Amino acid sequence: MNVKKIFKMPKQVNIAGRTSSITNAFVNGIIPQIEPTEYELNKCLKILELNKDDLRCVYCNEKVTEWDHLRPIVKNKQPTGYISDIYNLVPSCGKCNQSKGNKYWRDWIKSDAPQSPKSKKIKDLDKRIQRLEEYEEWGNVKPINFETIVSKELWEIHWDNHKKLCEMMQNSKHHADKLKEEIYRKLEL
Repeated sequence: MNVKKIFKMPKQVNIAGRTSSITNAFVNGIIPQIEPTEYELNKCLKILELNKDDLRCVYCNEKVTEWDHLRPIVKNKQPTGYISDIYNLVPSCGKCNQSKGNKYWRDWIKSDAPQSPKSKKIKDLDKRIQRLEEYEEWGNVKPINFETIVSKELWEIHWDNHKKLCEMMQNSKHHADKLKEEIYRKLEL
């Protein structure tokens, strides 16, 4: 066996490539998080036909590792108006949550995205979609226009800070590229 086949270089980190994480933090830092009542949790599990003693991913039936935002909280680097509450959260496995990203569940679930339920060839996909539709109907969630309910000054300061941080990351990336180039040159690599 060729030893090169088992080796894989770690992925190079791009400083500016982390701006989506920063945007998520800026949105998560301001949206409400509402703890569900026991009644709401039981209703959630009943609609989704899930067992609390063996909780499974609503999308693919793998073991649950987290709760996913059914509707994204960030889109186009802005808050969508959806929040973290039981009406916008569903049990998920990490692979489905990562694959779905900030897509609306309905756009993702039958897509060809890696790790989507369609790609995984989930047999009862139509039944899962039906449950998710019932879940959405139960919650009847409407997005909140945060910008209209807070002071304009506070809103602008928050997003100006976001912009400055992203610009600083971009400047840091350019600086890091120059440093790396010089290090390679000095080490004659």
